[in-house]
Amino acid sequence: MLVVRVPADPSRHRVAVWRELRRVGALSLGQGTWAVPDVPGFADGVTRVIELAQRGAGEVVVLDAAGRGEHDGARLEALFTADREEEWAEFLADCGKFDAEIDKEVRNCKFTMAELEEEEQSLERLRRWHRDLKARDVFGAPSAAEADERLKLCTDRLADYTQQVFQALHQM
Repeated sequence: MLVVRVPADPSRHRVAVWRELRRVGALSLGQGTWAVPDVPGFADGVTRVIELAQRGAGEVVVLDAAGRGEHDGARLEALFTADREEEWAEFLADCGKFDAEIDKEVRNCKFTMAELEEEEQSLERLRRWHRDLKARDVFGAPSAAEADERLKLCTDRLADYTQQVFQALHQM
């Protein structure tokens, strides 16, 4: 559990702390109170949150917490997993956008190196996002397996598109 207090002004420090908490996948429990699983993958993020808060003349109190009963721990795990499910849903939507973009380029016969580089960058962004989500999905959200498959499909689609670009360029 993290209890975070950062002065309101200047707001950039509060925003930086909030962004870092969201980036590491912390679960907001209420005003200034956050939870993260006690696993090594979150330790660096907690350290960064503390540093950012201190830069803004704030403080973070870090507590080891356990529920009073089995239900409390299960509830926190469910809330944490629900947050990951939302992130996976957004990831899957972006995989769909990537797939639609490849379809559009093929339909329009846009087989250029510039377009290929743009699609490679898009796939690399998806790969980084997937890696980050996977690292903080410690309880295994149900959509993670589908996300693995969709990323593989995106990778395959880019490989096919790459072949088409090279074929088109060599026919010129």
